[in-house]
Amino acid sequence: MISAGKQNAAQATPHKKMTAAFLAKIGCPFVGRIFNEARRERLGRSARLLPAVLTPDNLGQNRPGAAEVEVLFTCWGFPVELVTPEYFPALRVMFYSGGTVKGFARPLLERNVQVVGGRSANGIAVARFCLGQIILSCKGYFRNTRECRHQETRRAGCFAGPGLYGEKIALLGLGAVARELAPLVRSCDLKVLAVDPYLTKAEAMELGVEPVTMEQAFAEAYVVSNHLPNLPELKQVLDRRLFSSMRPNATFINTGRGAQVNEADLAAVARERPDLTMLLDVTDPEPPRPDSPLLDLPNAQLSSHIAGAINDEVGRQGDFVIQEFERYAAGLPLLHAEKLETLDRLAST
Repeated sequence: MISAGKQNAAQATPHKKMTAAFLAKIGCPFVGRIFNEARRERLGRSARLLPAVLTPDNLGQNRPGAAEVEVLFTCWGFPVELVTPEYFPALRVMFYSGGTVKGFARPLLERNVQVVGGRSANGIAVARFCLGQIILSCKGYFRNTRECRHQETRRAGCFAGPGLYGEKIALLGLGAVARELAPLVRSCDLKVLAVDPYLTKAEAMELGVEPVTMEQAFAEAYVVSNHLPNLPELKQVLDRRLFSSMRPNATFINTGRGAQVNEADLAAVARERPDLTMLLDVTDPEPPRPDSPLLDLPNAQLSSHIAGAINDEVGRQGDFVIQEFERYAAGLPLLHAEKLETLDRLAST
């Protein structure tokens, strides 16, 4: 295992113009969007960029240039199997503009190649999406709009939530998204409950969150937002027992992964409890099957996995890794380098 100290020691020499390249799968649309012309020009001030984007079909003819590459820039779906000493013997750091690095980082870290992932940047997009849903949930917006469609409920008075002052919001899992989200929620005069077995007292104080159990989160919070990592041991951990315990008129938000939810249980509870609202940006499978009970529930609102970086937002991924690269090129320690000792805690996808 490579220690953090040894990893940090493998920094670039300040002001050295190193060789860098982009690596992507054939036909990948992301490289041009994440690293547009302006961002490539910015990278070119500190690195000698190979002119071609390296792909499985052209790596052979570009092998001499690849052998000199010290820095790789990659994105979603890049050909992991090609990142070997055979093709990239001089590689020292990879900047991945996607999300989790768990699926490919271990062999790189074990041979002292530093890895920087873009999950913190993607977390900004997800956190802001969740904040919007939390605000609307506290105002009672989703149930209110359902009731506004009917004249009888409009005459009787449509539902209104508790508003944005002192209510409890539970975040399940304190990864990159929830750590970005917690201060945003607190800025709305809301209290944050947090479920995370790795959360220390010092971290909880720094984030301004109250550590609670999963059972407390569902029973006490007006909004429960799922940010658990996609790990096998967490499959269908959110079940009927938890959903049934939710407060009257509460909301469940899922921008994590659908596999963490027992969807049959969620659908059953939502059918029994029309006061609840389920906001699901992810399902299992994704998209849901045509016969999924979620599709017919008036109090379940589905979106097509749009919480993370989309369209213009992928530019944030590029800016994020470029800022890290500029630190590296200046001989400064990387702020977001992944560590072997915490790799197992990361989501798989």
